[in-house]
Amino acid sequence: MAALFKSRHRWKRTSCFPVLTRNLTGKYDYDLVVIGGGSGGLACSKEAAQLGQRVAVLDYVEPSAQGTRWGLGGTCVNVGCIPKKLMHRAALLGTAVHEARKYGWRIPDPVSHDWATMAEAVQNHVRSLNWGHRVQLQDKKVKYLNVKGSLVDEHTVRGMTKSGKESFVTTKNIVIATGGRPKYPTHIPGAMEHGITSDDIFWLKEAPGKTLVVGASYVALECAGFLTGVGQDATVMVRSIALRGFDQQMAGLVTDYMQAYGTRFAWGCVPQRVDKLPSGALQVTWANGQTGGEETDTFDSVLWAVGRAPETKALGLDKVGVEVNRETGKIVVGADESTSVSNIYAFGDIGEGRPELTPTAIQAGKLLARRLAGQSTQLMNYDNVATTVFTPLEYGCVGLSEEEAVSRHGQNGIEVYHAFYKPLEFTVAERDASQCYIKVVCERGGEQRILGLHFTGPNAGEVTQGFALGLRCGATFSQLKETVGIHPTCAEELTKVNITKRSGLDATVTGC
Repeated sequence: MAALFKSRHRWKRTSCFPVLTRNLTGKYDYDLVVIGGGSGGLACSKEAAQLGQRVAVLDYVEPSAQGTRWGLGGTCVNVGCIPKKLMHRAALLGTAVHEARKYGWRIPDPVSHDWATMAEAVQNHVRSLNWGHRVQLQDKKVKYLNVKGSLVDEHTVRGMTKSGKESFVTTKNIVIATGGRPKYPTHIPGAMEHGITSDDIFWLKEAPGKTLVVGASYVALECAGFLTGVGQDATVMVRSIALRGFDQQMAGLVTDYMQAYGTRFAWGCVPQRVDKLPSGALQVTWANGQTGGEETDTFDSVLWAVGRAPETKALGLDKVGVEVNRETGKIVVGADESTSVSNIYAFGDIGEGRPELTPTAIQAGKLLARRLAGQSTQLMNYDNVATTVFTPLEYGCVGLSEEEAVSRHGQNGIEVYHAFYKPLEFTVAERDASQCYIKVVCERGGEQRILGLHFTGPNAGEVTQGFALGLRCGATFSQLKETVGIHPTCAEELTKVNITKRSGLDATVTGC
């Protein structure tokens, strides 16, 4: 009887390409095929393999419009979180060098930064991560296929190599985790021909020089922030508001600090065209919504940070009936990451309504793998996921913004505790701490459950991560007050907040 269940494949040729056909035993090449080798896809595939599943990962990176290429690991590893944080660190070190004189360090002028040295070091680290991911897949018996995957039917995936060679694999379940790529405003003449995106900035061998960053997302502000910090001239062009979707009071503090830090902002402006001059400089023409006029300036680089588009168009989703939101291009998913096709799943940035964050994709991928292996029924909880914007003054948050809290509970249904504080690190260096701020948004009645927590200051990610656990456990304001702080730290200021916005009292922290 066992012989009846052995996989017996035969190949037939259609249009000169081999197509794998299954026999009637219902066996497949794999239990799970993951399309997408980013953080989420790799986490899902490795978890599934550890649970005894036969797994393959298909990953292929299309070069950016400017020809930038990278290896296995997705956006986070190659053109996102990792190189961004390292370049942010380079900028912070520049600030620290200048402050060091106040602490007695004798540092001769001029202090300068070498982009090529930084870029090479960052890129070498990224390549080491690329290699590490390949080794991990091999160690966990996950088949890695450097091909571009698309769907043939609900159990068959086509792989296309760079040279155009096709191959096919069959699988019981399919997981799509292809993420997204930066958008170009293709309606603006010269935008794609002369501009770069976050897919390119981290792989530049030479400094970008005077740079116009178009957009006001966290990607835009983070890039403009580290460019300013390493000595580049950076201007952020903002059509309407900064950090849409985040608490807007906090967003204002972030941009206020950046302006004091040296980053320029062009508010209410919309680019019209980009022209390359004989000198090689880029002339940008834009409409100024505040004056009603048209303005121009020249830049060495134009970085577009106007949003991201899901990588779903080339997957063949329509062939098998996977439902896609026509407006966003994202895949419609259920609470269990299921799509409209029973054995096809999707998660991460391409899932409609999902946060575009690496850690959520990793967690969701692992949980999905456990469910598909029959080892768990646990679903991903997308509530109270902490995040941090790595701008020159970092902003960490978890839970609801003040605007969201008001929308859900009403103005009289919430209490906001807040404080302006001065980090000890800022004192001797005589740094302005006007934008160092804490806000704790709570329910007004009952035990005053904490709805959201917001923090601007040094090491915001490290501070916010710990408090995120409290929110996941339903922490209340009284529990926060009962927590003994670690002295002297910025994080302890959260345990000391006691002034409400409603009171109108001065929320400036005095003393140590």
